[in-house]
Amino acid sequence: MKTVVIYTDGACSGNPGPGGYGAVLIYGQNYKKIYGGEPDTTNNRMELRGPIEALKSLKEPCSVRIYSDSSYVVNTFTLGWVEKWQQTGFKGKANVDLIKELLELSKIHRIDWIKVKGHADNEFNNECDRLAVKYTAMIADGTAPDMTGKPVVAESGVFDS
Repeated sequence: MKTVVIYTDGACSGNPGPGGYGAVLIYGQNYKKIYGGEPDTTNNRMELRGPIEALKSLKEPCSVRIYSDSSYVVNTFTLGWVEKWQQTGFKGKANVDLIKELLELSKIHRIDWIKVKGHADNEFNNECDRLAVKYTAMIADGTAPDMTGKPVVAESGVFDS
């Protein structure tokens, strides 16, 4: 099983308001940066949308390490929150559609969730933040190529050795 590292971040201008997410996927020396967003969303939805779209872009089941600065996202899957919510039928919970989508993706991929400090010295988390903020601005000014949440490839390539 291939191992893929994914960094994600979400942003929103207003809450709700236009929002974006960014993700950097790394496999060996190869990388791909994706971003996307929606015109009327929340920060937590964009924080969830980043890992969803990154995982959906994988072509086969993988072992995945997802790095996020969102305590909401990471804790949902590492502290047993989602299991408790499932037991209550997600009663009173927001973003159930996206959490269920991540649960389905976790049946395909083996996922380790890792919390990183936001806006610190992690270059990939900072890049995801830059992508998310950029896409949010593109939605706000009408230049976004897609506003349905589907990802757009911002860049792909091979890291210098």
